[in-house]
Amino acid sequence: MEEDIKAAAKNEEPVPLDQRKPQNGMNRATIIIISIAVLIVIAALVTGIVFLSISENSITSKVRDIFIIFMALESLVIGAALIILIIQIAVLTNLIQSEVKPILDTTNETVNTLKGTATFLSENLTEPVIKLNEYLAGLKQVTSFLRIFKK
Repeated sequence: MEEDIKAAAKNEEPVPLDQRKPQNGMNRATIIIISIAVLIVIAALVTGIVFLSISENSITSKVRDIFIIFMALESLVIGAALIILIIQIAVLTNLIQSEVKPILDTTNETVNTLKGTATFLSENLTEPVIKLNEYLAGLKQVTSFLRIFKK
């Protein structure tokens, strides 16, 4: 779909679906690697919690240790979310600068042209027609006034 939009912007024919290059190879590999890493982290957490619960420390120290592990995991997840958020903000900023701003500039130029055209038509077409109508209405009044005296 994105290729169709780019092709339309360049006045080119869109590439048929069966002739497009696959773009999912890199993305699929990245998703698989991230999924495996997440599974390893979850397995390590479960293993750590099991070993902490088996140990002979007091219940308070077990709960404390488990809570510290969950807080560390939470900070990792929040850090990853912040990194993704920063990347998305950078992509959005690039989109606004490279695509939305030229569209707004073109729209502003079109509105200014339309304003000039409306002013031109008002001065060169509408005003003379209105003046002609004024003169004709005045002439009609004069002729109707002169007919009254003829009777």
